Amino acid sequence: MRKVIASAALTALVASLSLGVVQAQSTAQPIIGLITKTETNPFFVKMKEGAQKEATRLGAKLLTAAGKADGDNAGQVAAIENMVAAGAKTILITPSDSKAIVPAIAKARAQGVMVIALDSPTEPASAVDALFATNNYQAGILIGQWAKKAMGTKKPVIATLDLFPGHPVGIARHNGFLAGFGIKGITASTKDLVNSSVACAQDSFGDQTKGQTAMENCLQKNPDINVVYTINEPAAAGAYQALKAAGKEKDVLIVSVDGGCAGVRNVEGGVIGATSQQYPLKMASMGVAAGVTYAKTGKKVSGYTDTGVTLITNKAMSGVKSQNGKFGLANCWGQ
Repeated sequence: MRKVIASAALTALVASLSLGVVQAQSTAQPIIGLITKTETNPFFVKMKEGAQKEATRLGAKLLTAAGKADGDNAGQVAAIENMVAAGAKTILITPSDSKAIVPAIAKARAQGVMVIALDSPTEPASAVDALFATNNYQAGILIGQWAKKAMGTKKPVIATLDLFPGHPVGIARHNGFLAGFGIKGITASTKDLVNSSVACAQDSFGDQTKGQTAMENCLQKNPDINVVYTINEPAAAGAYQALKAAGKEKDVLIVSVDGGCAGVRNVEGGVIGATSQQYPLKMASMGVAAGVTYAKTGKKVSGYTDTGVTLITNKAMSGVKSQNGKFGLANCWGQ
């Protein structure tokens, strides 16, 4: 009888200790990591602000890091390792290299860390638990449709100022633009960059200075360019400077993607004809909330969540849904 009682008491003690460990884990402050491509791009600055605001609201600790420049995979790998060592149970990342980052993500997930991609998918998409991002192909479709309507009967001579080779976001926006413009044979699942009907394609790395150089190169190749697609608004600003220096700024239509405050002001000022606005704050806040839920309940999010996109222009075109610059400024990010 004493042995039975002792055994029952021991079982109860173990159960109580186990419950205490579970309760301690669920009540400990969640640690969430955010790794962006850079620290200087206004898009990622806003993402960081949104993540910090949501982390503060939910009582989580936020760790942040970034690559030295767009494309710095080694910096992001080091950040993942440091955050796992610091106790992060969820890592939010905007991958600079969608393929090269996968082994580091796999290692973190094997240690029980939930990894969510923000803005940019990994290759394969299944390398992370979930993706919160703009539908970049749809963002391209919108500016392509608008540009097609805006050109009217003019013969288009198109230049594309892209990101850099192989990046899925760059491919999706570029191909979406061409599909929206009416170029046949392109779908959302097209994996390679299509250059049908493109007079000049240059990489800008999403940078204003490199965007200006890319536009100068395109004008040398074909001075008759009259439509310019840019991967983002800094590249668009660079393109405009090159066009202005050549005396062609009033003869060329520029479209872009981002929806940052500087970009929307350029829509207001006539520098950019239309831009597709995305919402980095929403991506980040949703990611942090998912991380807190995982820390408290063990429940992971999965799959793709579309965080929305809106065409911003002050020259509405029939059949293309859009909002004006006033709406864009009320919902923009950055300075």
